[in-house]
Amino acid sequence: MDNKFSKDILGAVNKKTGKNISEGAIKKIASNVNSGTLQSEVQIRNLIKQVSAMAKVPVSEETTKEIINAVKKSGMSLNNLESLVKMMIKK
Repeated sequence: MDNKFSKDILGAVNKKTGKNISEGAIKKIASNVNSGTLQSEVQIRNLIKQVSAMAKVPVSEETTKEIINAVKKSGMSLNNLESLVKMMIKK
């Protein structure tokens, strides 16, 4: 992701959650994401938990399952992760 896009995402996430999440915190989580992460239900679930904890926003089990199913059905890869983030910000 380019720097402008990542700043846009950070601003949108902070505005939507009402939290002040640092760029460093997001980069720390993102640094552990690889193409295999998005293929494994366990790893997707762990990623959701990490982001939820960082944002201090609870994610229900139902929402977690919906996210996992959406990622798996879409064949999501790191190359189109930006599209998912943009879609989530619009909601």
